[in-house]
Amino acid sequence: MKRESLWKRGLLAASLTAALGLSAGSALAAGELNADADEILRAMSKHLAGLKAFSVSADISNEILTTEGQKLQLNARSDLVVERPSRFHATRQGRFADAVMTYDGATLSLHGKNLNAYVQKDLKGTIDDAIRAIEQGTGLTLPGADLLLSDSYSALTSSVVSSGYYGRAFVGGVETHHLGFRTPKVDWQIWVKTGNEPLPMKYVITTKWMTGAPQYSVQLSNWNTKPVIKPGQFKFVAPKGAEKLEALPVDEAGEFMDEQGSK
Repeated sequence: MKRESLWKRGLLAASLTAALGLSAGSALAAGELNADADEILRAMSKHLAGLKAFSVSADISNEILTTEGQKLQLNARSDLVVERPSRFHATRQGRFADAVMTYDGATLSLHGKNLNAYVQKDLKGTIDDAIRAIEQGTGLTLPGADLLLSDSYSALTSSVVSSGYYGRAFVGGVETHHLGFRTPKVDWQIWVKTGNEPLPMKYVITTKWMTGAPQYSVQLSNWNTKPVIKPGQFKFVAPKGAEKLEALPVDEAGEFMDEQGSK
């Protein structure tokens, strides 16, 4: 009877595991560094770094918690064109902003269309240098920008204490590997396309020790690894009447504000 009881309990556990869509190995691997997750993340980073140029669209969700304890999700859309090692063009449309950011290897520009104002910074270097300058000099938060760095693997795993591989899943109709990583301050997940093009399809960061555990999510689509680069695409030309400012407004959540009286 004892052996039969144990057998039934084991069968029940296996059934529940299958129903949840997890493998037994995935559940056990959550508390340690997982070799499969590490291998896939390395392959993704190497593949991204090896792309001479690409374009991609991103749907961004940023959760905030109001003073009344209500969780709200702010959504935005971004389109990005990158030419390594030192040029990009990015647009961002959200509740408070309609902005364009460009970098041509010498000048970093951010233009708020609604305000018809812009800021510029002379900066010779690479995309890595531009991302660091944006985050340090403007106060803007760019969690998804880790994926654009020349060595995204090192940036993503710098504080990781455990990881797991959670099987295959579909994101936007694309089959992906589901990976999860933990750090002392945040947990993050990434879904990487299966096959010989290991592109990131979704990236979620959970700030676990903040009240409500808000999440920042980026879902990527329309990947093109051979984009048509338009002449002058990375060069910013100030529109007629645009005002040059020292800084553009950023709210407490690190979101760019491109409307007068938005707060």
